[in-house]
Amino acid sequence: MKNLQAIADKTAIGLSFVCTVHCLALPLLLLSLPAFTALNLMDEAFHYWMLVVVVPVSVLALSMGCKQHKNQSVLLVSTIGLILMAAAAFAGHDLLGEQGEKIMTLMGAVCIAIGHYSNHRLCQKSRDCDCHG
Repeated sequence: MKNLQAIADKTAIGLSFVCTVHCLALPLLLLSLPAFTALNLMDEAFHYWMLVVVVPVSVLALSMGCKQHKNQSVLLVSTIGLILMAAAAFAGHDLLGEQGEKIMTLMGAVCIAIGHYSNHRLCQKSRDCDCHG
């Protein structure tokens, strides 16, 4: 019964958050739609700029966490993700076509997310790790 209550509480919190984001963000998104046309998010440059942000942030967070918890599998999964994303950005469209590039990018992003989630969980469990407060 306590497990059901915990699930219900978490679901209600999540739904409240979704409602709040929807109520606050949707009007702003609709107002800013004309500005988004100038961004050209389908351009290949977007992928390169994402790598410029993702690689240093990932390397910093993962190295700090792995230095504490010493689990190398986190680095392996995340590195595979970074390689997949970089390969998709630099050669994916030419080698695999548009759909292949999207799939490779998605697989890379999932690997990176799994790596960061695992890193976070291991840091929470580690007594010696103070990187997540």
